[in-house]
Amino acid sequence: MENRLICICGPTASGKTALSVALAQKLNTEIISADSMQIYRGMDIGTAKPTVAERQDIVHHLLDICEPDEPFSVARYVELADAAAQDILSRGMLPVVVGGTGLYMDALIECSVFSGDETDFSVREKYQRMAMEQGNTAVHQALQQVDPESANRLHPNNLKRVIRALEVYEQTGLTIGEFNRRHKRPQPKYQAVKIGVCPAQRETLYERIDRRVDQMLTDGLLVEAKRLFDAGVLTGTAAQAIGYKELLNVLNGTDSLENCVNLLKQRSRNYAKRQLTWLKRDDSIHWIYYNRDEDFSSVLQEATEYLQNQSVQ
Repeated sequence: MENRLICICGPTASGKTALSVALAQKLNTEIISADSMQIYRGMDIGTAKPTVAERQDIVHHLLDICEPDEPFSVARYVELADAAAQDILSRGMLPVVVGGTGLYMDALIECSVFSGDETDFSVREKYQRMAMEQGNTAVHQALQQVDPESANRLHPNNLKRVIRALEVYEQTGLTIGEFNRRHKRPQPKYQAVKIGVCPAQRETLYERIDRRVDQMLTDGLLVEAKRLFDAGVLTGTAAQAIGYKELLNVLNGTDSLENCVNLLKQRSRNYAKRQLTWLKRDDSIHWIYYNRDEDFSSVLQEATEYLQNQSVQ
């Protein structure tokens, strides 16, 4: 079977999981997660990991594959997801890739070589300290000295990407632009049929996000967060997971649950906006918009018809 993937994408709380499970059942296939936080064991409620019921009878790959305090990189994700995709294809099935981390999904499709050692944080930490002590401008000036092309392209306040460019330069001896030009595949490894799912109205999406947060609290998010904090495992990338850091002040007694939940909802809405910004750059995504929750059957119908038009049966 040729290297084809079905990719289901969209912002948080948009219905990606439900659609991916329904399609996997229809196509008798397996799911590969493209979520940078659902890889962590024990981070179940706060990452909106598919439930046991949702996973029933459908094999899910790339969930619960490492501990929250274990280093994990995009390159490692691609290695594991590519192996899963090739295994599924070798058994005559078409993998369904689903998740809200657009970088992971794009990286799997491309299967390009990645820049630098993404488990060596020493350079990153050096420039993060510089930013704290001297300000973002000082870090940007350091980039200007070694990689003016990237410095001219990046705003000093885009600290994460400025530091990433410095990491690549110090770890490879190449600017990030030159590294990418040398190592980028001429063609993506996978042909992806992409479907995006999202409410037609932004207010509907925000209502879904708020309801999801309330349900997470009902399901025991505070207990899950306390267990992870007490174990001291929320470090590195896992420490940035929305749904946990917002509750820290409740657990240490410095703020009310109401305030922290409101902050969690706001950050989740902001994250959804960033996800949509990333995804909207890709004009190969076929978007399915719906008005309310009860429209799921029409979403599934439209997705099925689109896949049939793309010769996916």
